[in-house]
Amino acid sequence: MKNSRFITILGWVATFTAVCMYVPYIQQIDMNLNGQKGGAIQPLATDINCTLWVIYGLFKEKRDLPVALANAPGVFLGLATFITAIM
Repeated sequence: MKNSRFITILGWVATFTAVCMYVPYIQQIDMNLNGQKGGAIQPLATDINCTLWVIYGLFKEKRDLPVALANAPGVFLGLATFITAIM
């Protein structure tokens, strides 16, 4: 297997695993809405970090879609978790 093909496959596998990392935020949002509040700092940091990575992936000279797609769920779920934690 050529190195570039390996790197492409690795990028998409890493994208999938990164998206899986954000799944627990869904449960935390539900818990926040049901009165079991979680911390607000971590989801806010996730939102900011993921927003920066999405911008980087989409606006660099040669787009890096795996980076942008891997971080896109973190933008929305981090923000939703932060908002529900402070409500």
